[in-house]
Amino acid sequence: MATLRQLEYFVAIVDEGSFTSAAAALKITQPGLSHQFQALEKDVGGRLLDRLPRSIRLTAAGRAMLPSARATLADATRAVTAARRATGVASGELQLATLYSISYGILPTALSIWRSRHPDVRITLFEHRHTTELAAAMAAGQADLAIGPPPPNWEGTIRHLGTEEFILVTHPGDPVAPVSGTSVRFVDLADQEWVHFTSNSGLANVLDQACADAGFHPRVAVRTQQAPFAANFAAAGLGLTLVPGNIIPPHFDGLLLRPEPPVTRPLTAYTRSSPDPIAHAFLDMLSEEIPLTPRHIRERFADPHAL
Repeated sequence: MATLRQLEYFVAIVDEGSFTSAAAALKITQPGLSHQFQALEKDVGGRLLDRLPRSIRLTAAGRAMLPSARATLADATRAVTAARRATGVASGELQLATLYSISYGILPTALSIWRSRHPDVRITLFEHRHTTELAAAMAAGQADLAIGPPPPNWEGTIRHLGTEEFILVTHPGDPVAPVSGTSVRFVDLADQEWVHFTSNSGLANVLDQACADAGFHPRVAVRTQQAPFAANFAAAGLGLTLVPGNIIPPHFDGLLLRPEPPVTRPLTAYTRSSPDPIAHAFLDMLSEEIPLTPRHIRERFADPHAL
């Protein structure tokens, strides 16, 4: 049976790119590292690495083992942290993984409230571009808690947080709509140019699907990876865009429109196992106190003549 130390050595060799560099990083002798790694290969019944003249290369067995090795090491670290928290020796850290748009739109308020109540708990944030990337990182044990759309076929714990609403953004005076805070039919936007998202952004899927449901393919004027940039480009007149309402600041100068039919995205929090007390407390605060659509957006659309 492989030991945690052997898995740590395996991951270090891969990350450092050689046995010599890994031994130096781990502060052990190279013969000692090689001995433990050979024992690991003997235990799994095959070679995990090919030694090249100036580097190493993973074998098929090594590529298959590496994600699980990383996850096992992360789980071991998390187990020690949970034990310390349970005995009152707090580690002082909560690790969160999320999407860029959620990090910008929802987490600033959430983390501000959290830090005011738990100033001794440090936050480590991991940001991702796409739901699949986020779920894969969580499956590999990257963080205590992920916040994002429901991950497909997730075997851990999932908690539904609610639904965020997407808003159309364009420049003031755009003839597509007379005033901000009104609704427009998505089917009427087929001839418009769009501020779209790069293909590796999950927001690209949201916009493409909304256009496809309306029976057209968007005409792209410019692409960006970040929702705040898209909103600013749209407000400057480069084209329409579709972004989560929570990324729009209170005093935004662009024209805001509600699409018909509405475009929404469910959000969840999920973990690989049951959340520990700190993660659970953060989830309670997020669910009870942080609206997924902020008040200034709700108020903007409550009055059809709001500017």
